[in-house]
Amino acid sequence: MIDGTIKLAPYAATDQTSRGRLHTEEDPEYRSCYQRDRDRIIHASAFRRLEYKTQVFVNHEGDMFRTRLTHSLEVAQIARTIARALHLNEDLAEAISLAHDLGHTPFGHAGQDALNTCMKPYGGFEHNLQSLRIVDVLEEKYADFDGLNLTFETREGILKHCKKDKAKELGELGQRFLKGEQASLEGQLINIADTIAYNNHDVDDGLRSGLITEEQLRETELFDPHYCYVTKNWPDLDKKRQIHETIRRMINELTVDLVTTSAASIEAANPQHIDDVRHNSEPLIMFSEKLRIKNLEMKRFLRDHLYQHYKVHRMTVRADRIVKGLFEAFIKDPLLLPHVKDQRKQLRDEDEQQLARRVADYVAGMTDRYAIEEYERL
Repeated sequence: MIDGTIKLAPYAATDQTSRGRLHTEEDPEYRSCYQRDRDRIIHASAFRRLEYKTQVFVNHEGDMFRTRLTHSLEVAQIARTIARALHLNEDLAEAISLAHDLGHTPFGHAGQDALNTCMKPYGGFEHNLQSLRIVDVLEEKYADFDGLNLTFETREGILKHCKKDKAKELGELGQRFLKGEQASLEGQLINIADTIAYNNHDVDDGLRSGLITEEQLRETELFDPHYCYVTKNWPDLDKKRQIHETIRRMINELTVDLVTTSAASIEAANPQHIDDVRHNSEPLIMFSEKLRIKNLEMKRFLRDHLYQHYKVHRMTVRADRIVKGLFEAFIKDPLLLPHVKDQRKQLRDEDEQQLARRVADYVAGMTDRYAIEEYERL
């Protein structure tokens, strides 16, 4: 039983050990600096748009399927549980969780791949870096600065991975990728909470859609024992509730293993400060080897049976055509971009790379339905 008041570990992120913000601000009243980050993310336009962005299924395919918004909320729930159990900063874990997918394009990974292809001559496109760009530059809400002016620790957690050539452009934030160091433990746990959430909830959506079956999933070591336990103990339970019961037990198994294994690895490393965590050469948040293999097997199953299903592939092909068509149209005629009437001089002064990045920002920010409508209008 976990007490309602949790004492943070000495290596957890705190207001006192924060590396601060890009623009200096007075400390908030009645909130920690990470609560302020979380609140700013929730009020961001990019966060609201996640409601209409694909997780696996295009948004209008059905209202019951998960979106980037519901996925982010589910990641935050899992992350807070892990953070509390390990005496880490729950508010920071939640802030990173809610912001980690802000940079996703419409149509999920298919949209990202298409936009990356378009942007190859201009430095490429990666949703992780786009999430950072949104919170640092693109959100326009505050009088004193562009972006959300989040703490270093939240921005550090958002940037899960980064190539070295890009890291060199990011100053202090990119140093860990150049030095082979780690993010805070709160940042590390989001990577795995994200995996737990999307694997298990894609199983749910895949079954709901009829694209995968319980019989197929029983080939995996993660699903089969829980499904057998549920159907044996509640044979008369309706199918929908059997699946929910199975999935919640899968999530619990992964979460408990992660907490137990991570607690042991933290104890062995014995960090006394958040910077001790960062200077470690390997992550300290991890599954046991047995659960890592089970989780990887499930990931491969979903790739082979769900993400490559012909119906999902048809959506992928359509998404590729729409994103590339939009990008090409705006590059060819920038005056098609909205709000450009008041920015004609700025457009004339921009080089081709700046224009391409402006177009990528606009296309990446679209929801699924808006991208489809814009494509049809053009």
